[in-house]
Amino acid sequence: MKTDPPPTSPVSPPQPEVFAPSQSPAPAAAPAGPQAEANFWLKPALKKKLLVGGIVVALAVGGGLVWRALQPTGPGAGFVVGNGRIEATEIDIATKLAGRVQDILVNEGDFVVVGQSLAQMQIEVLDAQRDEAQAQSRKAVNAVASAQAQVVASQSQTAAAQAVVELRESELDAAQRRQVRTETLTGQGVLAVQDLDDGRARVSGGAAALAGAQAQVAAAQAATVAAQAQVVGAGSSVEAAEATIARIDADIQDSLLKSPRAGRVQYRIAQPGEVLGAGGKVLNLVDLGDVYMTFFLPETVVGKVALGSEVHIVLDAALQWVIPAKVSYVASTAQFTPKTVETASERQKLMFRVKAQIDRALLEKHLKLVKTGLPGVAWLKLDAQATWPAELAIKVPQ
Repeated sequence: MKTDPPPTSPVSPPQPEVFAPSQSPAPAAAPAGPQAEANFWLKPALKKKLLVGGIVVALAVGGGLVWRALQPTGPGAGFVVGNGRIEATEIDIATKLAGRVQDILVNEGDFVVVGQSLAQMQIEVLDAQRDEAQAQSRKAVNAVASAQAQVVASQSQTAAAQAVVELRESELDAAQRRQVRTETLTGQGVLAVQDLDDGRARVSGGAAALAGAQAQVAAAQAATVAAQAQVVGAGSSVEAAEATIARIDADIQDSLLKSPRAGRVQYRIAQPGEVLGAGGKVLNLVDLGDVYMTFFLPETVVGKVALGSEVHIVLDAALQWVIPAKVSYVASTAQFTPKTVETASERQKLMFRVKAQIDRALLEKHLKLVKTGLPGVAWLKLDAQATWPAELAIKVPQ
């Protein structure tokens, strides 16, 4: 007997596995937080920038430390320090007379010596004035010669008139003697009365002739005095003309502008062809023989500063040099002074200007190295018995 297999439950036949098509996963969002920021800054370009920036900062810090290390640390008690700048006296080169600038012979930055020609003003007008004055001088000289000739002529006329006077005196004397005899003879009846009258007329005529001759002498003498006065006047005219020529010559010399000091040309204020008035500025010079540093000290210190006190200057641009100077000026009034100073603490805030003058002989040895406007520090010795430390000992270029 055939047995049937046991019945099985109706089970679905196995189905083939179905796989979804492969897909690349979506990019994950950048994680937020410190890690994301670190990843962002670690990009190559930013790394390079950070490296360069770090190097620059390191160099700056290192340079600052080196600069601080090179700065004098200070000598201690008995000394005081102030900050200032190197300054020098400025000189304006100006024209004495109004005129046109013909030529400027130097440029900005040029070094000049005493008496060096700097600029030339036009002198055509002055040349014409000098020619006129010279003509006036020649005219005055001729007038002197003419007046002297008049003096000689007047003296000759005076001599001639004096001779006539002597002649008239002789004639009058003869007439008077004859008149005396005529009167005697007329009284004796020897001569007629007419002869007596004729004698009297001759005496009167002789007296009149003498008076006329004497008048001519006086006139000739007056003419001589007048001629001599003309000589004096003409001589004065000559002197005046010569003085005018000398003045014009001086103006011509002043038209060539020269340097009064050894220094450096700082500015060209005018240019050739410009017309300037009297006193018009052409150039500005710096007197390199009058160089100083101006700095400020508080009221508590400045009272101890004496003129001539030693100062050692150290410039920021040349820390290796220590320049000697002396106090040449202390201001009598404070700078930055409040209108009212009622308390001691406020008075201690007052600052006084002090000038440290550098020796002219030292400057003349190093004119090419002198620069104005350089900042630095001025160490001032208050205690005359104190000794300068080695770092502030005088060190100047050789």
